[in-house]
Amino acid sequence: MGLLTGRKAVVTGVANKWSIAWGITQAFQAEGAEMALLCLESNVRRVRRLAGDIAGERIIPFDAADDASIARAFQEVARVFDGTLDILVHCIAYADMDDLGGEFIKVSNAGWDKALRISAYSLVAFCREARPLLRAAGGGSVMTLTFAGGEKVVPGYNVMGVAKAALNMSMRYLAYDLGPDRIRVNAISAGPIPTLSSKVIEHFDRALKLTREHAPLLRNIAGEDVGATAVYLASDLSRNVTGSVLKVDAGMDILCPPSEPHGTLEPTAGSES
Repeated sequence: MGLLTGRKAVVTGVANKWSIAWGITQAFQAEGAEMALLCLESNVRRVRRLAGDIAGERIIPFDAADDASIARAFQEVARVFDGTLDILVHCIAYADMDDLGGEFIKVSNAGWDKALRISAYSLVAFCREARPLLRAAGGGSVMTLTFAGGEKVVPGYNVMGVAKAALNMSMRYLAYDLGPDRIRVNAISAGPIPTLSSKVIEHFDRALKLTREHAPLLRNIAGEDVGATAVYLASDLSRNVTGSVLKVDAGMDILCPPSEPHGTLEPTAGSES
């Protein structure tokens, strides 16, 4: 029997086989969870090819910027899971490319609103819709993916760093609100992991090299490491853990960054897809 046998889990944000969300999905399935996946409409066909054996017909399209779409998606979750849910994983983030790189001060009003709505507010909307299902199960676990750029300046990460800061505090307020319902809310802060999204980040290979050469464990992390941490947070092993950010970065977070001229340290990772 696995750690999650008999649990019903929703993972959002799977886009392809390199997605951190996909690694979490595989880890949950290996521990016995029954899976449903929420993904963008444009990704449904690809995700069905990828995850059909795991989620079957429980692959549900949604728009993270639309409250009504999120509500409809969770109505479908309620239908396929008979009104209960044990685990919710939020792996959603977005910022316009024009608002990443260069100077943060140049961020646009529209870009700011879009990044914070999709990357941070969506967690609140998900929890609001999932709360009755989690409560019906007697409680549960919610987790999101954050990044060091929400706590410290990562040059070029810009508005996404602000969005991650908002996400971190949203997670904590949600942990407070949902605690009486025995619903735990936490975040995983991962180091740089090669994904499809990371290909558009300048000098990403250098970020991997910095971690490998400077982190206390002298190695990079993989999607499987995040998946294992997600299993811990989803299981009863973490029954008294809520409102926390768990660092999965080989210890890089405890270090001062290597000395670099101003403006030359590039963003190190994205958390999603």
